[in-house]
Amino acid sequence: MTYPNLFADAGIPGGDVKRKIDDAFETIFFDREERFYFEMGPDMGYMMDTGNKDARSEGMSYGMMMAVQRDRKDIFDRLWLFSKTFMYQSAGKYRGYFAWSVSPEGRKNAQGPAPDGEEYFAMALFFASRRWGDGAEPFNYGEQARDILRHCLHQDEGEEGGQPMWDRDNHLIKFVPELPFSDPSYHLPHFYELFAGLADREDRPFWSRAAQSSRDYLEIACHEKTGMAAEYAAYDGTPVMREHHGYFYSDAYRVAMNIGLDAAWFGPTPGLSAIADRLQGFFADKISPENLACYAIDGTVIAEPAILHPLALIATNAAGSLASRGPHRLALVRDFWSRPLRKGDRRYYDNCLSFFCLLMLAGEYRMYV
Repeated sequence: MTYPNLFADAGIPGGDVKRKIDDAFETIFFDREERFYFEMGPDMGYMMDTGNKDARSEGMSYGMMMAVQRDRKDIFDRLWLFSKTFMYQSAGKYRGYFAWSVSPEGRKNAQGPAPDGEEYFAMALFFASRRWGDGAEPFNYGEQARDILRHCLHQDEGEEGGQPMWDRDNHLIKFVPELPFSDPSYHLPHFYELFAGLADREDRPFWSRAAQSSRDYLEIACHEKTGMAAEYAAYDGTPVMREHHGYFYSDAYRVAMNIGLDAAWFGPTPGLSAIADRLQGFFADKISPENLACYAIDGTVIAEPAILHPLALIATNAAGSLASRGPHRLALVRDFWSRPLRKGDRRYYDNCLSFFCLLMLAGEYRMYV
């Protein structure tokens, strides 16, 4: 498969792109001052959320996806063993899920899961199985991925009283298993397309429907003029107003990135391309971090809270260019290219999303199936 390379379209030399990706990976995993990957003992490692001083299922699964994309089985296995040892729930209503937050020492800060971690764990494991082959448990990657997806859909069929992560009636991912609303940034139709060929055979029709349901959902969850989605949204797409989560805030930036990768892997769709166009039109004259803010999804500036992750917003809007057909697509790619990784306490989220967007825009975020 040929993946689109928007850095090349923007006139950026391939050697420069390769160096920037290599340098970003080196910074995240090995730079003495700026890394947020840390090794534990002879065979484990974790990704630290530097703003909150914990390890999250989101970040652990992101790190695994980075490792499999860069062919670093050593890092992948360390992250996976930490996740299975300290985050995995072996009993109770969350059996088969992963605690969403643990301390760097592995102590659970919370028992409940966050579904974006599970879906990234599963996809990274499937890619690892195809890229490196399966080993002895827990490195039997393919079976581990299928087990995660099995719990995601059938958790309420056991005796512990748990809840699935997807609503089986509307095929939409939930914010958490117990609550009947979603997080638009959790919607990864491009992952579900692949799950439809890799999950347990009896569940494959569900994942195929989930891919289309998620694309349809994003069209109603993203504002008709600005393209923005809230962090939390009801199944009808309307924002769920819980503190700042009803606004276009940190989680919600990922929607553009996800739309971009869906277009890169499976081709653009008119509805999702229109969302990317609207987002880019809204932000085209606000491209500098000092001009960015928290917004209601209609574009109204919200004074508090202040924006936490401006680089993440800039990076994901650039990645949306993979789906966009508007006039700003290459200008936003060039602007993102010019920006260094973030430094300081809040670097974790910005730099995770920036790294993924670098891979996407270079045509280097690959499917291993």
